[in-house]
Amino acid sequence: MSWGTELWDQFDNLEKHTQWGIDFLDKYAKFVKERLEIEQNYAKQLRNLVKKYCPKRSAKDEEPRFTSCLSFYNILNELNDYAGQREVVAEEMGHRVYAEIMRYSNDIKGERKSHLHEGRKAQQYLDMCLKQMDNSKRKFERECREAEKAQQTYERLDNDSNATRSDVEKAKQQLHLRTHMADESKNEYAAQLQNYNAEQHKHFYIVIPQMYKHLQEMDEHRTVKLSECYKGFADSERKVIPIISKCLEGMVQAAKSVDERRDSQIVVDCFKSGFEPPGDFPFEDYSQHIYRTVSDGTISTPKPESLKPDPRVTVGKAKGKLWLFGKKPKGPALEDFSHLPPEQRRKRLQQRIDELSRELQKEMDQKDALNKMKDVYEKNPQMGDPGSLLPKIAETTGNIERLRMEIHKNEAWLSEVEGKVSQRSERRHSAEANHLVAQGRESPEGSYTEDANQEGRVQPQPHSHPEFDDEFDDDEPLPAIGHCKALYPFDGNNEGTLAMKEGDVLYIIEEDKGDGWTRARKQNGDEGYVPTSYIEITLEKNSKGS
Repeated sequence: MSWGTELWDQFDNLEKHTQWGIDFLDKYAKFVKERLEIEQNYAKQLRNLVKKYCPKRSAKDEEPRFTSCLSFYNILNELNDYAGQREVVAEEMGHRVYAEIMRYSNDIKGERKSHLHEGRKAQQYLDMCLKQMDNSKRKFERECREAEKAQQTYERLDNDSNATRSDVEKAKQQLHLRTHMADESKNEYAAQLQNYNAEQHKHFYIVIPQMYKHLQEMDEHRTVKLSECYKGFADSERKVIPIISKCLEGMVQAAKSVDERRDSQIVVDCFKSGFEPPGDFPFEDYSQHIYRTVSDGTISTPKPESLKPDPRVTVGKAKGKLWLFGKKPKGPALEDFSHLPPEQRRKRLQQRIDELSRELQKEMDQKDALNKMKDVYEKNPQMGDPGSLLPKIAETTGNIERLRMEIHKNEAWLSEVEGKVSQRSERRHSAEANHLVAQGRESPEGSYTEDANQEGRVQPQPHSHPEFDDEFDDDEPLPAIGHCKALYPFDGNNEGTLAMKEGDVLYIIEEDKGDGWTRARKQNGDEGYVPTSYIEITLEKNSKGS
């Protein structure tokens, strides 16, 4: 089966068929383009949907971690991955199918144009040969008619007795000339006919079959290409099916991870106040004055004044305590979270301690790295100046000390909530009553105050030691045991610390207990704790504080 032998006379139809094939190829390319655009839009809409319902970072950190919420967020993540796979499908269709079809379409258009040009050129050459043969044929026919006329004229003059000899001779010469021209035309016509027959044979048995064969191969290759694109179109989606299946399996696993009992426990942990339920209201007898006896000697009920209800347990006061059941007054958030119920306060303090511990570990790692870099610079001065690292090391050291103080402070508050330092918890109530009860030496984060507006809450010590003084007297300053010189500036922003500048000379009133802090006093009488690593200490037995 060959187009060249079966369709040798169907040039126009083959031209239309090959053009239809290219049009169909372009039509399929347009289909693929619209399909991948659908995939891209679908993926984009899925991502927008995930973004819309995925909580913001801050909101996600604040909301309860219910298993149903976590499962939903996992489903959103899986859906986001699913959207990514749809993008992969669109990209694969774009590169493997659409781009390939467009490239091949341009190639096949050029190939078809070349083949059809060759066919038209061969047909034009055959038409030219046919025209030449036809011209030679008409010329031969015309010369034969002229020769026949000359023959008739010669015979007529030759038989005419009145004709002169010259006329007869002239007619004879004309006959010979026309006969000769007819013979030449005959030979030329025979040659042109032979040439045309040869070209026609060559055209229909060699040129046309070969050209049609190329067109047939081109069309068959186009069909094969379409088949490959159909397969690639399906493979583009089949390749992502395993990953999509995993995404769907992840959604199922997220659904299975929902635990209603755990969510109920989280509700308890989130809203548990730690308070005891309110006690019974006491009976208040307002009818005692009705049964008052007339005789003074008679045993009577106590006076109404003696039965005056305790203001701490009156109905109004009791109702005021019901804020933990939904009537909690709104107030400013305090640093020690004392505005929260005990259980919630304990959780928030523990959370802050964990965050500060992570920050402290980062600062310590950074300090170790800086010290190692400093050692390298000292051993290899050409790599850098060790002195350039001192400010950064000092800053990191200050951050470490600050974080340690914050951790100690929050640990003290946590201990207060847990009942480990119940005596210190009385300071808050005593401050509200405008009196203080000294319970040991305070740390730089907590100093006693006579201001009733102060919270009076317990502040942690920058250093922990087991011993506590029985009394604390703010009127008599501690004696100086030495003096020190500031090597670096210290801002002293935290409560209980003492700010100093580089070169300041301070009195030492308490040595470092091993936590990196030394208690010092300025010449103006200000006292506080400073980092031991920031000062150069000189202990003197005879030094006196001002």
